[in-house]
Amino acid sequence: MRRRSWVLLASVVLLAGACTGSVRVRSTGTSGALSSRPASGAPSGTDGIHKIKHVVVIMQENRSFDTYFGTYPGAAGIPMANGAPSVCLPAAPGRPCVRPFVDHADVNGGGPHGQANATADIDGGKMDGYLGQLASAKHACKNPNDPGCTNSTTPDVLGYHTQSDIPNYWSYASNYVLQDHMFEPNASWSLPAHLFMVSEWSALCTQHNNPGSCTNQLEDPGRPPKKAKQAGQDPIYAWTDLTYLLHKQAVSWGYYVVAGTEPDCADDTALSCAATKQDAKTPGIWNPLPYFDTVHADGQDGNITSVSHFYDAAKRGTLPSVSWVVPSGAVSEHPPGAVSDGQAYVTSLVNAVMAGPDWSSTAIFLGWDDWGGFYDHVAPPSVDQNGYGLRVPGIVISPYAKKGLVDHQVLSFDAYDKFIEDDFLGGQRLDPHTDGRPDPRPDVRENASVLGDLSTDFDFTQTPRPPMPLPVRPKTTLTTSATPGKH
Repeated sequence: MRRRSWVLLASVVLLAGACTGSVRVRSTGTSGALSSRPASGAPSGTDGIHKIKHVVVIMQENRSFDTYFGTYPGAAGIPMANGAPSVCLPAAPGRPCVRPFVDHADVNGGGPHGQANATADIDGGKMDGYLGQLASAKHACKNPNDPGCTNSTTPDVLGYHTQSDIPNYWSYASNYVLQDHMFEPNASWSLPAHLFMVSEWSALCTQHNNPGSCTNQLEDPGRPPKKAKQAGQDPIYAWTDLTYLLHKQAVSWGYYVVAGTEPDCADDTALSCAATKQDAKTPGIWNPLPYFDTVHADGQDGNITSVSHFYDAAKRGTLPSVSWVVPSGAVSEHPPGAVSDGQAYVTSLVNAVMAGPDWSSTAIFLGWDDWGGFYDHVAPPSVDQNGYGLRVPGIVISPYAKKGLVDHQVLSFDAYDKFIEDDFLGGQRLDPHTDGRPDPRPDVRENASVLGDLSTDFDFTQTPRPPMPLPVRPKTTLTTSATPGKH
């Protein structure tokens, strides 16, 4: 598995000529909408937030905050006493409780992570349901990608990584901004999380081009077919997404996809499933935009393209105003994807931006789409019937980012959209009353009173900081197997 994973990663990292200094990427052409220059409809100011001309959202997979940053200094990490976790979580009846432990394993198992699992893990705010959910998961599954299963040889939902395991992620946190109250916008799995990332909602619709036919659906929105172009089974995403507002105001955008496979099943609660092919032209749970009616109606299908075009745009200084970048299973950190492969891939993306002409006007938002069944001790706020979900890591990387800040604001992926709307759309929201395509979404998530403001993570008065490229393959303490409790 590790050799295969490395080959898949190498095909991605080799695209990042900025990282190696020896590989050039040829552009195969993209939609004209991917121009990097400020669009005529976008605010033209150069003060404050408008110094950011390019927003890049890098979305990784399935990690809780505590499993990556539970021991980060100054962050709301795992409760400790005398250098050891002071919390002890209930296991099976009649058995002793279990404490979180250091886990240096490069490949983790995690636990089930659907809507019911989120509710059980949170357990009314006690945050103690992880072992119970792990016990009820399917074990020894033939398909290691089944989200209802766990295939870890050592149960690791209470395991956490240290700085020496993920040195690049900790370097980004210490040199830029770490967000320790970033919550998944929905208390559920990958597909709803990615729908919220681009549209602030997850819904089930019955009619194309009729947003009024959509109803709220947290766990089971229209799902991609298990096979590409499976006739008659494509989901209907008729509600309004952020690309509609971007296109309406002539703001350029791109959605970049790493070719490979998805690690989650099309059915998140299925007992077995086959690996699902993913590329820019294959809609899926991490690539839902091709199913949106607005994308087709606006002729924006060409903006959904290969990650090779992201590396190329970063090198040439032609990044669009808004970029979303999603991984393949091999580099996603979604179990059984290796932590080291995901960190290497993310580093290659960040290095590519830093080496290009657009670095001085870019904000990179790095997040993980859901908690993956891993332990986190902070109870999420409730904003509506959809969430928030459990806490995930969040990092801001930018020449204007404050150095070493731990941002304690309550945030979710809604804050990414809010920042984009404030920067490029004059504060326009995905609001059924004002966006021109009314749909029955329960609320305007960007306006939630509890939601923080990402602009406070920046100091727009400072001289833009120089880039800080990092080695794609840093030395780590990651191992091929877990050894609970060993530092």
